[in-house]
Amino acid sequence: MNTRIYKEKSRIIKAKSMIPPTFTSNSEDQTADLAQEFAKILGCGDVLCLHGEMGAGKTAFSRALIRSYLGYEAEVPSPTFTLVQLYEKNETAIWHFDLYRLNDPEDVFELGWEEALSSGITIVEWPARLGSLIPVSRYDISISIVNNDVRVFKIDKVCDHA
Repeated sequence: MNTRIYKEKSRIIKAKSMIPPTFTSNSEDQTADLAQEFAKILGCGDVLCLHGEMGAGKTAFSRALIRSYLGYEAEVPSPTFTLVQLYEKNETAIWHFDLYRLNDPEDVFELGWEEALSSGITIVEWPARLGSLIPVSRYDISISIVNNDVRVFKIDKVCDHA
């Protein structure tokens, strides 16, 4: 393995270990800090499933992650009505799905689901709407509301060990 690849893999492993399994955010700025840490480790094929009730901060987390990944203050609207927004950086696309209004799990295929999983980073709000289509390998991020400002993020890396 050449030195450059080894250093890059070491950086990714180190970065992944810096993301805590539980994170308490006392502000939207702290939520953005967590999202920025995720942006450093994500690559093509990664899926983030964001769980939480309405107003938990799923879109705020997604917005901060997308902006950090892109490297500039892009306009990042909620995909509540469009169901999906696409952002591109070099050869990697970020697909941001909000499935709250999805009527049937199979409808996700009309939104570019297969392309998203194979060609980019996929962020999914309301992933339970996918039913059995939820990816086997993913990050599950559960966001709980403590009060108006405080959120608790529980982060699990779910892997396909088959």
